[in-house]
Amino acid sequence: MKTKDRQVLLHLVLVLLVVISLFPIVFALSNSFKSLEESFNNVLSLIPKSPTLSNYLYVFSRLPLFKIILNTFTIAFIVTTVKIVTSVLASYSLVYYDFKGKNFIYLVFLTTMFIPFTVTMIPNYLIVSKLGLTDSIWGVMLPQFADVLGIFLLRQSMRTIPKSIIEVAKIDGVGEGHILLDIILPILRPSMISTAIIFFINSWNEYVWPVLIISSQDHYTLSLALQMFISSEGGTEFPIAMAVSVITMIIPLVLFLLFQRHIISTFISSGVK
Repeated sequence: MKTKDRQVLLHLVLVLLVVISLFPIVFALSNSFKSLEESFNNVLSLIPKSPTLSNYLYVFSRLPLFKIILNTFTIAFIVTTVKIVTSVLASYSLVYYDFKGKNFIYLVFLTTMFIPFTVTMIPNYLIVSKLGLTDSIWGVMLPQFADVLGIFLLRQSMRTIPKSIIEVAKIDGVGEGHILLDIILPILRPSMISTAIIFFINSWNEYVWPVLIISSQDHYTLSLALQMFISSEGGTEFPIAMAVSVITMIIPLVLFLLFQRHIISTFISSGVK
């Protein structure tokens, strides 16, 4: 096969993958503007025959949507912030401190990435229940305050910073706090931003853990609100569910589009070292 033909084939494959990736988004957006009858009769049609905003109006009238969005944002923001802080501190100690068993501890951290959530779900639930944090956003947030992925990504980025800079700063009498805040963090800012976006999106989309903890509608997140319109026994309010889906994905999608360059560069640099 000629090089030109190979490139054409590669581009066709990439275009196909893009279409497959974007189709669920376009599908949800299209059906959110359809009536219930049209959505069932022409579910795969991407252009509504009679576009309507009734599904969005119904969602806003049926649910305290601004409260639900605020709950979702609060959980995602606090979880992201605390994860970044714990990841930075753990990464700093693993890179710039020498102590016995450091590599073993890091290896233990990495192995926890391969433990299924279902294994830790029950212990976490029992702990949250004993603390009296069920049916609260703090019960949702508490088990998520540390993340091995963040430690891995930030440690890899931190290792690219020459240790000589830190040693010179210590010789000049600069304290550990100033080294971290004034030297490390400014260099690490792109990696922190991309890691924070990943944390935010993951927390924003979380469903399984919140559905175990939250029972009252006043503490609902957007993922739980979406479930209200999906019934396993039939009678699904499909266009309304699609409207909630569109509302749910707007903020994470905007964040990814704004910071995709940082996210991609962080994963590339993490694999280089």
